[in-house]
Amino acid sequence: MREPLFLKQNRHKWREYEENLFEEKSEDMDPDRMAGLYIQLTDDLAYSRTFYPRSAIVRYLNGLAARTHLLIYQNKKDKSNRFLSFWTEELPLTYFRAQKYMMYSFLIFSITALMGWMSVMKDPTIANTVFGDEYVEMTITNIQNGDPTGVYKDDDTFSMFMYIAKNNIGVCFKTFVMGIFFSVGTVFILFRNGFMFGAFLGLFQTNNVLSSAWSTVMIHGTLELSAIVIGGAAGMMLGNSFMFPGTHTRIQSLQKGAKDGVKIIIGLIPVFTLAAFLESYITRYSDMPLILKMVIIGLSLAYMIWYYVLFPISINHQIQHERQTPISQKA
Repeated sequence: MREPLFLKQNRHKWREYEENLFEEKSEDMDPDRMAGLYIQLTDDLAYSRTFYPRSAIVRYLNGLAARTHLLIYQNKKDKSNRFLSFWTEELPLTYFRAQKYMMYSFLIFSITALMGWMSVMKDPTIANTVFGDEYVEMTITNIQNGDPTGVYKDDDTFSMFMYIAKNNIGVCFKTFVMGIFFSVGTVFILFRNGFMFGAFLGLFQTNNVLSSAWSTVMIHGTLELSAIVIGGAAGMMLGNSFMFPGTHTRIQSLQKGAKDGVKIIIGLIPVFTLAAFLESYITRYSDMPLILKMVIIGLSLAYMIWYYVLFPISINHQIQHERQTPISQKA
């Protein structure tokens, strides 16, 4: 359909929609009627984006949809379960939108970790460059004493917990903020952390203690490293929102990317806190049975995959299904 014909057929409907919705008190309107009007509007917006992507119609309908969304949620009563809905719906939907970036972040971290591991295997002195001579000498001494992960056995567990939690949350937030530099800053931090992790494993393997050290490190590392990867996704979302604004202005797109990124970081705070607790209070027991270590690692991995990947997909599918259900069937 040509653009003038599309405009002619629908402009009266849009004007009526705008007049009725914004002149009436939205709290007095029938919710089904409001939902029906909003669905029609978003259908027209999707059609115009597909066939007239550079038209003023797209900007007009996008602005109308944004105003409608704001009006609906401004007048929506704040329920007592707002905190719960944030963690069970709003946040998972944000993670769903970030899943493409989570995959990119995971690939960057994994590839650079492999590079770090291979580099140390080829030239063990690279570990000294990455971690410093003092740290490498301390680790080798611990290995010789039969305790490769002795670095995690600080006597002041609470101070260790507070420092690790604060440091990891700070690193994650920095990874996110650095995304403002066209995502390059975020990629650099992911590269550095991935290379360091790979070099860390390489240091253990060159001293023939990788199998025992790995299972101990990953007690806390499963949560910690997963959260860093997801934080990297938040940074890339921020950078890409500015570079590729779509039908929004760059400022509008950046504001949305920043808002989603902050939500992602907030959702990772409990993960970093738990990881710091495990690192401070549990990882020190390196002589615990291997089966117990694997249970902790398995539960941590299962949680990260479920809440940050599978659950968001499920919530999005549920919401899309509800939107596609005719209003008459909901009544």
